[in-house]
Amino acid sequence: MSQKTNETKSAQEQQNTQIRDSSAKIIFEDPILCAQFLRGYVDIPLLKDVQPEDIEDETERFVHMFTEERESDVVKRIRLKDKDNGEIPFYLISLIEHKSDVDYNVVMQILRYVVFIWEDYEKRQERKQEGVSKTKGFRYPPVLPIVYYEGTEQWTAATRLHERVYLSDMLGDYIPDYRCLMVQLNRYSNRMLMEKEDELSIVMMLNRLQKAADFAVLQKEVPQEYLERVTAQTPEYLLGIIGQAVEILLGRLNVPGEEARRFADQVKERKVGELFSRFQGYDVQETRRVAKAEGLKEGVKKGIKQGIKQGIEQGIEQGIEQGRQESVQILIRSNQRHGISKEDTEADLIELYSLSSEEARDKINRYWTE
Repeated sequence: MSQKTNETKSAQEQQNTQIRDSSAKIIFEDPILCAQFLRGYVDIPLLKDVQPEDIEDETERFVHMFTEERESDVVKRIRLKDKDNGEIPFYLISLIEHKSDVDYNVVMQILRYVVFIWEDYEKRQERKQEGVSKTKGFRYPPVLPIVYYEGTEQWTAATRLHERVYLSDMLGDYIPDYRCLMVQLNRYSNRMLMEKEDELSIVMMLNRLQKAADFAVLQKEVPQEYLERVTAQTPEYLLGIIGQAVEILLGRLNVPGEEARRFADQVKERKVGELFSRFQGYDVQETRRVAKAEGLKEGVKKGIKQGIKQGIEQGIEQGIEQGRQESVQILIRSNQRHGISKEDTEADLIELYSLSSEEARDKINRYWTE
């Protein structure tokens, strides 16, 4: 692999150190994953042999066109070879839609990108040879617009420019038109993705997960052996990128940051299959909230009942204290049942019952069943 490709990888690895809102951008930022995408998901013969070293990121040249909502868009320059071994300039625009709401003006945004890419190309060629753009043989490079959509609902926005222009059906050829390539992630099953036998399939499987229940489906449909086989020869830097996709997914499921990073680190250690088999796909924050509510509710109920039994004043005070102890016991066992760690349970006891760390640990040691 060329030195330039290695440099691209190194730069890419540094660029991906910050976790983004959507792991979909990872696909188009990384040259290996982008090449796998073009070969496996774009039905254009010219792109069937694209290699990572043929792809160059030019997003920074056009970033001034991006709005805050479009900051995940990517622009790539792909070097294609013709029959005479000459280089054909080819551009890829990727608009990544990861929100549940469909953007109905995507085709117009793509048109702006395409026109600006052509203008930029013309200026660069003019700097090399003044007046070249006015010659008969001058041609502008092809631009492939891709909309990568990972929402759960079906895409209902226009994919052709004519659909956004009045009277285009009557004026026909007099109105500019183009069609963007739609890639809807929800149309790919895990089985279809597994047929690709590459790292991209794993990232796309992760991108398909929208809620905790989806993880159970992934565990059932994707064998651990597949994950281990595909990642056996994966470069370390790419394992790190897949780990970022895992971390983004877990953040979406409300897994605390530190815990999510521990899961992601397993990917870097080539324990992808083990990671998926161990993760149970629960919403951690919601689980803790339910466990606390259950423990407090049962404790208060028992405290009141015991207080009534033992009489007014002293009896109520003793009964409530006994109920408080029972509430502590219920909370600890409820947390254990829901998979919440001893450390987090200790924090709950300190917060809810004003216990010291030593008192909280003593209660956990007493009621936690090994």
